[in-house]
Amino acid sequence: MVTFTACRSKPELVLPARATPREVRSLSDVDRQPILRSYTTVIEFFRCLVPGGAPAQPASALKAGLAEALVHYYPVAGRLRELPVPHGKKLVVDCTAEGVVFVEAHANVRLEEFAMPLVPPYPCVDELVCDVGDAGAIVGKPLLYLQMTQLRCGGIVLALTMCHSVVDAFGLVQIFRCILDLARGEAQPAVLPSWERHLLTSSFSPEAAAMAEEAAHDDSSEAQTSSTPAPPPLPLDEEEMVTRSFLFGPREVAVLRSGVPARLGRSSTVFELITAAVWRCRAAALEHASHDRVSVWFLSNARGSWKRDPPLPTGFYGNAPFIARAEAAAGELCDGGLARAVELVHEAKLRVTDEHVRSVLDLMARGEYRVDPDLDQTFLVSDITRCGDDSLNLGCWAERVGGGAPGLGPGHGFARSPPSFFMSCKDANGDVCVVVPMCLPETAMARFASQIAALTNVPIARSSM
Repeated sequence: MVTFTACRSKPELVLPARATPREVRSLSDVDRQPILRSYTTVIEFFRCLVPGGAPAQPASALKAGLAEALVHYYPVAGRLRELPVPHGKKLVVDCTAEGVVFVEAHANVRLEEFAMPLVPPYPCVDELVCDVGDAGAIVGKPLLYLQMTQLRCGGIVLALTMCHSVVDAFGLVQIFRCILDLARGEAQPAVLPSWERHLLTSSFSPEAAAMAEEAAHDDSSEAQTSSTPAPPPLPLDEEEMVTRSFLFGPREVAVLRSGVPARLGRSSTVFELITAAVWRCRAAALEHASHDRVSVWFLSNARGSWKRDPPLPTGFYGNAPFIARAEAAAGELCDGGLARAVELVHEAKLRVTDEHVRSVLDLMARGEYRVDPDLDQTFLVSDITRCGDDSLNLGCWAERVGGGAPGLGPGHGFARSPPSFFMSCKDANGDVCVVVPMCLPETAMARFASQIAALTNVPIARSSM
């Protein structure tokens, strides 16, 4: 894998291009979850299409687009504050227009030297992403960091890092797209932003409180293990962890679909099929005892899954995911065939109803909602295949060739078992594939690759090395 060191300019603050409202904006109950108090990153790679490299001063155009974007997304130019409330502190956005961080960098490496397709693990990713310091410290710091790295071939790498308490992956990419649109000279963003955090904020009533208590009881009962004493956790941290990305294209998905009963194959989404397959192969690769309870947690986004009235508006860029969870004994999961795993994932998805979402919001508002998985026996998944696409473009002189989430940084608590962000890419044949990054101990990774190869009827599982 290619290695390099980026030469970075001194970080500079970019302010909104014009005066913006001075106010305090409340976050939603979803935004204020402790697990989101960190930063999240999207990284995008662009190939230069014109002789001689990029147009003059691409950094200037990008900074101008960023300054214009902050007029529309002016809370992002502010800072998070903690306000005292009767039962603790409340996180809010103080719209101070203090600005965001921009860094220009150069790297003596060509895009062709990166492995293709561009999927995690990206080489020297720390050289391409802004240093935010302590990623778990978010109060009083800039909410957005953007690094533009010019490559020797004229290509450009853009890495946008934002505070997760203010945006989720969909919101981050929406802001990213706005910056690039305005940097190209568009008059305004294709999608105008909407704050509307009150739509994901609880309003208590006696009925809601009772429902919240019932949901709390259901959640705790779901999390219970069998009566058999659990063995010690797998020593994931005693062996070097490695990351590989596995590709699921039309061929692999067709094989998975044909491996379950026709009724289930017709009704299952691509996400359900791949999640079930990867969860099952991961459990087998980690060699859990048959009685171990293993689970997969994945995110259901309220933008599309919640049928509330009014719905979340187009342009909403706050956090909107709710956790769905499937659980089984490892023996049941691994011995029951792919169909059983698909059924479990599908049933978990159906449990994220409007009633469930409202109950979770009430628990969040009361500080009683906890996300504390057993990281040795839980597989966490986030589907961001629809977040980044070729509409993220720098103009006719460059084309997007890949990108997505580089992975979690410190501050999330998932270092030993990081989530898998499902992304999309095109393979060598031009087919659109789902990219599944996987982080496992080295010996378990070899077993996982063999399991995937056997399940998809591909002699060697398609993956990055």
